[in-house]
Amino acid sequence: MATNISRQALADWLDEALQPERFRDYCPNGLQVQGRDEIRRIVTGVTASQALIEAAVALDADAILVHHGWFWKNEDPCIRGIKHRRLSALMAREINLFAYHLPLDAHLEWGNNAQLARVMDWAPDIRPDGVPRRCGPDDLVWLGAPARDMTVGALAEDMARRLGRAPQVIGVPERPVRRLAWCTGAAQGMMEAALAAGADCYVSGEISEPTVHLARETGAAYLSAGHHATERYGVRALGAVIEAQFGVPCEFVDIDNPV
Repeated sequence: MATNISRQALADWLDEALQPERFRDYCPNGLQVQGRDEIRRIVTGVTASQALIEAAVALDADAILVHHGWFWKNEDPCIRGIKHRRLSALMAREINLFAYHLPLDAHLEWGNNAQLARVMDWAPDIRPDGVPRRCGPDDLVWLGAPARDMTVGALAEDMARRLGRAPQVIGVPERPVRRLAWCTGAAQGMMEAALAAGADCYVSGEISEPTVHLARETGAAYLSAGHHATERYGVRALGAVIEAQFGVPCEFVDIDNPV
């Protein structure tokens, strides 16, 4: 049976579960915009865009929970234009906005990297203490292998089928994938850390000009699978946990994004 949760209780539970204080992030994590005290329905999504806000209004949601929130480091702090329209739409209806960036990437069970492995049926390396093996800043890059033997080309085809979007591939399609590393979103800059940890194939969401040269000159493969496409699963998993634990309906709304 559906029930309510107070704004403060949800904020406390999220902070305890995701531990944002552990990260040096590019934005504030947690409650970004205060709305009504009692939360009866939550909408989850990747990014707090105008389209997601409108979907939350249509669903009569009291809170929005996202991976990409607002108030990013070095952005213009003035509340005008797009930022004014988004903020006005939330405040007019007293909708809370919760956002967790790096903490949601990193969570060992509900995080974007953990959930991408689940969706793709990848097998993370497990350390003797039972924790998945990771590397890079904040241990964001996961290490492992596909669940079965695959070439780079077969891995790309499998990603296209499971994620609904064909990745951009740099590398030899016929080459076997022996050591896989992955980090969702705009993590192309962590490829060197992945290679240093022994990976011969790295998967992320975005690609940049230097990434191509790094892959070519090291002989490693790089698959760019889409920022949005790789980060749809963490916030959805988190919403499912909230609904199961507190009885508050959480509906994931996928605002399509080709990037």
